[in-house]
Amino acid sequence: MKAAYFTQPGPPSVIQFGDLPRPEPQESQILVRVGAVAVNPIDTYIRAGAIQFDLPKPFIVGCDLAGTVEAVGPAAKRFKAGDRVWGSNQGLLGRQGTFAEYAAVDECWLYPTPDGVSDEVAAAAALVGITAHLGVVRDAKLQPGETLFVNGGTGGVGSTVVQMAKALGARVVTTCGSDEKVAKARELGADLAINYKTENIAERVKAFVPQGVNVFWETLREPNFDAAVAMLAERGRMIIMAGREARPTFPVGPFYVKGCSLYGFVMFKATPQEQQACAEDISAWLASGKLRPCIHRVMPLAETAEAHRLQEESTVNKSGATAGKLVLKP
Repeated sequence: MKAAYFTQPGPPSVIQFGDLPRPEPQESQILVRVGAVAVNPIDTYIRAGAIQFDLPKPFIVGCDLAGTVEAVGPAAKRFKAGDRVWGSNQGLLGRQGTFAEYAAVDECWLYPTPDGVSDEVAAAAALVGITAHLGVVRDAKLQPGETLFVNGGTGGVGSTVVQMAKALGARVVTTCGSDEKVAKARELGADLAINYKTENIAERVKAFVPQGVNVFWETLREPNFDAAVAMLAERGRMIIMAGREARPTFPVGPFYVKGCSLYGFVMFKATPQEQQACAEDISAWLASGKLRPCIHRVMPLAETAEAHRLQEESTVNKSGATAGKLVLKP
């Protein structure tokens, strides 16, 4: 089978595209004929060696996938050949990745793809959807009528947070880096979208929700906690999910006197049961059209190295080169 893989970590150029043996499903694994995969920032960190996992060699890159069940292992019970499935959490903690024509995935990390939802859409929604759901539902416990603020409302996670918050009946405030992205955020459901390059965020938020926001979702790798805490309402909740090496100052006094809470998490440490709960809502929202992942570009799997370069340029170098997900097809 064709696959995108590397044998030693390094820059995007270490990714090779060539033939590897097709895996056979063991025990409770499902062999998926891959229809689409999506790139995530964590894929580039693993490839660069910034996150240390004990990787198989050669290591196939990628976390997300969507496709069709080709075969099932002897202990697998949830799916049968021909079923359409989507999933994430591969290529992590030593598991083999997904950027190949076939992937062997334990059934606990796979979910049924709803009718009418393409593989491209399901793959694009996978990791970002589970991440957003864990933060918004499990941790922040966002309630109808509350107000959520998210930085970067057209990015992979940010655009998903916007849509999930609206699906849960909340009001949404977000920031964007251009008027075009502001318009896109409004299309996704944002009640207030602010161009952070031309407008004063604090003033716009204060005018929109004088009492402060109930949930502040931080997507930036270097958070400005002084500005964030100032926006929080009494008993506000803050979610952080980026900035592995960040060491910003934190305004302890203003934070605790409001009775606020701070949650930090990485999705791949969530249990299969926690991720299954996320997937049920994600699939329902995909089927109903309440969740529409932003796809920046669809590329051939053979261009995985270029996709990694684009992703890295956008997230690490902060170029904003991508607005949404990079999806690849075998």
